[in-house]
Amino acid sequence: MIGANSKEVAKCALSIAMTLSRDEEKLLKEKFREEGEIRCAAVDFGGEANTCMKTIVERAVVAAKREMLIRECHAEEGAIAGATREAMSQIIPKAIGLIIGGKVGIARKGDHLSVAVFFSIGLIHLDEMAVGFRHLCYRRISLTWRKYGQYGEQLLLLLMSRNKY
Repeated sequence: MIGANSKEVAKCALSIAMTLSRDEEKLLKEKFREEGEIRCAAVDFGGEANTCMKTIVERAVVAAKREMLIRECHAEEGAIAGATREAMSQIIPKAIGLIIGGKVGIARKGDHLSVAVFFSIGLIHLDEMAVGFRHLCYRRISLTWRKYGQYGEQLLLLLMSRNKY
């Protein structure tokens, strides 16, 4: 997995989301980090489909921060929240009124960020399995431009126009 691209990061997110135990999850995280320097996070969830979207998104953001996939800033938290919501929205219409349970897998290397949700939709023992996925390319922008005071914003715009940020 050296030189990971979007496909490799996506595969990691899906693999983490489909783990069956915390031990398996931990082993995969270590493997991905050692082989390709891909950082991963996962979070379990379950409940009624109509009311759990907010909880799932919040847990995904907390897990991404805990595993140091993102910094504690509005833009990066929003990237995870938006990607998680988009992955969930691919499947949630099929689950309205039913119970869902599963795992969110998040993977990141450099600019590549992937969120995968793998869960069961069902009632009692009549379950259907579903996968939702969202990949995005998110570039971290250094906030050191603020040290330049009143000229900082102009400097940032100049650097962005030259793709030097």
